[in-house]
Amino acid sequence: MESQPKQKQAPGQLFVVATPIGNLGDMSFRAVETLKKAHLIAAEDTRTSGRLLAHYQIATPMISLHEHNEASRIGRLLDELRQGHDIALISDAGTPLVSDPGYRLVHHIRKSGIRVVPIPGPCSPIAALCASGLPSDRFTFTGFLPRSGQARKQALAELAAARDTHIIMESPKRLTKTLRELSEIAMPAQEVCIARELTKLHEEFISGSIPEVLAHIEKKELRGEIIMLIGPAPAKKAEPSDEEIMARLQSPDMQALAPAARAKAVATAMGVAKSRVYQLEIDGK
Repeated sequence: MESQPKQKQAPGQLFVVATPIGNLGDMSFRAVETLKKAHLIAAEDTRTSGRLLAHYQIATPMISLHEHNEASRIGRLLDELRQGHDIALISDAGTPLVSDPGYRLVHHIRKSGIRVVPIPGPCSPIAALCASGLPSDRFTFTGFLPRSGQARKQALAELAAARDTHIIMESPKRLTKTLRELSEIAMPAQEVCIARELTKLHEEFISGSIPEVLAHIEKKELRGEIIMLIGPAPAKKAEPSDEEIMARLQSPDMQALAPAARAKAVATAMGVAKSRVYQLEIDGK
C-alpha cells in the first residue's frame, strides 16, 4: 500500500489589531476574539498590554516587539506563522504601525506570501481629525516633528504653507515652542486644534487661530498625550509692500507701542509674518 504524501501545513495569519487609546470600552468584539484565539501576541510593551489582556481575560502568551528588537524578532514570528500559528500584533494604544513599530514585520510577512489581516479600531490621529472641525477631505499625517536644525525649519515651513490639514504628534513639553515658531511664519488666520487625552477623563479640544491657541496654552500647563492639527493656509492676498508696512509702523497709534508689540500688531493687521515686520522696523531705524 502506497503511503499518502504528507500535506503541507497551511501558514497562519498575522492580525494587526487596534486597541483602545484610553477608554477600555472602545475595544471591539472582533479584537477581543482575535486576541483570544491567536497563538501568540506581539506587543510593543508586554507590561502595558498585560493590563489590557487581564481586563478582557485574555490568556494568550505575549512576546515583545518594539523599535529596538523588531528586526531580530521577524525570523521567529515568521517561523511561527509558517507552522500554522496565528499571531496578533498590537501596540501600546491605538492602531499599530501609526507612529509605532510593526512596519518591518508586516513588510516581511507580505513578501513571504502570508496573509495580513487588519482588525480596525481606535486611532488617535483620526479621532482627533474627526472632532477638530478642520477640513478632513484632504489631510497629511506628519507624525513627530524634527526637534531641531534645518529639518525642523523645513517641516514648520511646510505646515505654514500647507494646502491640506496636517496631523502631528506633539509632546506637551514642546507644544508651546512649536506654536511660537509657527506664529512667526504662518498667516495669523491659519487655524489650529489641540486634541488632548482623547477618550480619557480629561479629554480636551482647544481650537482657534495660531495666536489665539498660543495665548490660551501659555496660561496653563498641558499634560498627557497631545495631537496637534494645523489647518490649510488661507489663500494668500496680495502681499503688502515694504512701504505700506513701514507707513503702518510709523502711524501715531503704532508708535505708542513698544517695538515687539508694534511688530506683532502690524503683522496681525496686515496678514504678514511678524519676523518680516520686525526686520523692516530694524532696517528703517
